[in-house]
Amino acid sequence: MRDKIFLSFLFVFFIFYFLFFILAKVIFAQQITLSVSPPLIETTIKPGKSILIAYTLQNLADPAVFKVKILPFTPKDHSGHIDLKSEFEGPVRFSLDNSVIKMNEPFMLKKEGQQLLLRIRIPEGAPEGDYYYTLLAETQPPPVADGVVGTAAKATVGSNILITVSYNGKVDVKGKIFSFDILPRIKLGNLNVFDSNDKIPVALTVENEGKNLIKPQGEIVLRGNFGERAAYAIIPQNVLAMSKRIMQATPSAEICGTGTARCAPTTLILSGFFIGKYNLSANVNFGENSIAAMANVSFIALPLKVILGIIIAAGAGILIVKKIRD
Repeated sequence: MRDKIFLSFLFVFFIFYFLFFILAKVIFAQQITLSVSPPLIETTIKPGKSILIAYTLQNLADPAVFKVKILPFTPKDHSGHIDLKSEFEGPVRFSLDNSVIKMNEPFMLKKEGQQLLLRIRIPEGAPEGDYYYTLLAETQPPPVADGVVGTAAKATVGSNILITVSYNGKVDVKGKIFSFDILPRIKLGNLNVFDSNDKIPVALTVENEGKNLIKPQGEIVLRGNFGERAAYAIIPQNVLAMSKRIMQATPSAEICGTGTARCAPTTLILSGFFIGKYNLSANVNFGENSIAAMANVSFIALPLKVILGIIIAAGAGILIVKKIRD
């Protein structure tokens, strides 16, 4: 009898424990959905001047404590990714013109939008050039009682700020084509060889040797040996000062290797049935008062799979004929 009572007690205890655990997760789990607009600011400012940017920070979920800060960044790779620095640096000065919200100080944001008035000021004597920053709004952990370990999801949303400091409004445009390549499956000497049904990946990398960002434009033209011609527009994208970037053209895509999650960064993927020799030319313009750059590359496409099938079939046929004769 005592054993039955004890087992019943344990059963009821675990039921209540389970329900409490589930309800606690539902009640205390914090949902975080953030957005900030505009997501990108590009501006040119003279030393001694300032501008005011109006941001909208939108909290679409539970009320949370936020903090706003500014951090500089540098280009990370050739795909347009960035590396945020851990400490602020540079001559640009930032402040919030909001009456109650200050930079690097926590504030409560309910399920609503909050306008952030960001003041950007360039001191007198600031060196000309580009300065890159990110406005970050991130949630802060809620206060917990003494001796209690609290856990909460942390969310961050950011907007990049690209600032050009110039006394006369002129910029330093020094762009060039760093590389223009085809990524072949087969390479025979200097020849890029593909099967006629293969997708042809093309990579155009632009280098910015100047001290101001550039936004290259242009096109990639495909010409075949039977008079075929197709043109693909290069999508204007920012190439930051003293960096390289793989450009994108329309239509754009990625090719992933078999058995790997990594994709080869490409500018353009050519699809179709190709046969013969083809030439690709890139024509890139870097902005006003700049000389357009050109580069060329070629490839050969043959029905290799069909040819291989014919060779295998012919070899099998010869073997069969020899066996019949023997």
